[in-house]
Amino acid sequence: MTTTSVDNGDRAADISLLVPVKNEVASLKQLTAEVVAAMDSRPAGQPAGDRWELVFVDDGSTDGSWDEIIRLSTQDSRVRGVRQRRNFGKSAALAAGFAVSTGRIIVTLDGDLQDDPAEIPGMITRLSEPADLVAGYKAQRRDPLGKRLPSKVFNFFTGAVTGLRLKDHNCGLKVARREVFENTPLYGEMHRYFAAISHAQGFRVVEQAVHHRPREHGSSKFGLERYARGGLDLLTVMSLIRYTHRPAHLFGGVGLTIGFVGVAILAYLSVLWLFLGQAIGGRPLLLMGVLFVLLAMQLISLGLVAEMMISREVVREDPLRHVSELSVDHRGGEAEPRSGDQAVRTER
Repeated sequence: MTTTSVDNGDRAADISLLVPVKNEVASLKQLTAEVVAAMDSRPAGQPAGDRWELVFVDDGSTDGSWDEIIRLSTQDSRVRGVRQRRNFGKSAALAAGFAVSTGRIIVTLDGDLQDDPAEIPGMITRLSEPADLVAGYKAQRRDPLGKRLPSKVFNFFTGAVTGLRLKDHNCGLKVARREVFENTPLYGEMHRYFAAISHAQGFRVVEQAVHHRPREHGSSKFGLERYARGGLDLLTVMSLIRYTHRPAHLFGGVGLTIGFVGVAILAYLSVLWLFLGQAIGGRPLLLMGVLFVLLAMQLISLGLVAEMMISREVVREDPLRHVSELSVDHRGGEAEPRSGDQAVRTER
């Protein structure tokens, strides 16, 4: 069968589909065909636009995935490839794909064929609810029990800590406006908490059931080391969500608590020395009280320094960065939607 090269010209895409890839050479041809079928079947003139691009990010593959990406991109100019020097992880791969993308709407999906591209058009439509991010969740997960049970625990604790209770925080299939990616950090393992961090910044997150398929090719990248990293990652996310713009509340809160304990210890020892005549110089409790007070002073000072650093950055930020739309343009003209609302407009 011959494949006709499709010329998308030099026009920027309306929709960018980002697919991180590591050793998925057997899946890429079928995945590309399914994406083409799903995206080309959308009716013309959709609010989101009909120009799209598929961006594969090779994250250190060793099985010929990059050669296959090159081959696919020569057959269809809407298919693009990005190759990282080595494996940096899924978050870094998504960040690299986003950096070269042009779409006002960003779609992420995995490269192992477990995410069904046929779900994408419906998820894009849901952005007009309005919503800023549509997170898929596997209606019937086709994974072994060893992956399903840890996932339930992960989703429970992530929802409890972040306040966004989703059925599946870690589903790779997501659709979002471009400004969601512009304002949500992607590094380390942050892709697992992408929806939660976006929600904490005021973006509207909705969830949609999606078809999930069993893995046919390659091997899962899931490993036991993820359990060890999960707790630290969740602490990082909690800090980002709750204390990014108020670090003094974190350091100061801990410092005040430790300082209160230290002062209480020293007050108790002072009573023993002044009123009961007991010697306290050799007591370990005295050293503990002094150390607690000194540690509290250091933590509070660190929080104040962090606040001063944050304040310098806030001055440089756009004060309208969290605004989604205006009833009247602040310059006096007719109101225009912010960048994300230009992508999908709600029908009235």
